Amino acid sequence: MADPRGASGETELTERVLERWEGGRRYRGGREGAPHVLLDGERLAGPGPVDSVLLALAACSGIDVVDILEKRRTPALALGVEVRFARAGEPPRSVTRAHLLFRVRTASAPHHVERAVKLSRDRYCSVSASLAPGIPITHEVEVEEP
Repeated sequence: MADPRGASGETELTERVLERWEGGRRYRGGREGAPHVLLDGERLAGPGPVDSVLLALAACSGIDVVDILEKRRTPALALGVEVRFARAGEPPRSVTRAHLLFRVRTASAPHHVERAVKLSRDRYCSVSASLAPGIPITHEVEVEEP
């Protein structure tokens, strides 16, 4: 297998997304030949960029949790993730912390759902890994029986 690092020892840039300005504060982007998303700095026609990062965190973790519970043969029947977050008061107003509340309807025991969330955060979710450790991310789990 080829070494993914370039001559300088840094990881080679092998992935690519494109975005196009649609006027105002709206941008549409994604991978070439794949579906695109609309980001709106005014948050009128779509989520803003910061909200999109946090939605990506929730979706990435949610995908992992659903997959892990499916492998346990106690699939999620419903899953919602609420993300609460704090931002710095001064520009660039970066996200300073995030808290994810997972609401899952499943026959799986609560400790199994908790383990699935921790596995996502610590091992599988690339968005979480990209944000941490610079942004503390905490979570809680609510399990509803089917």
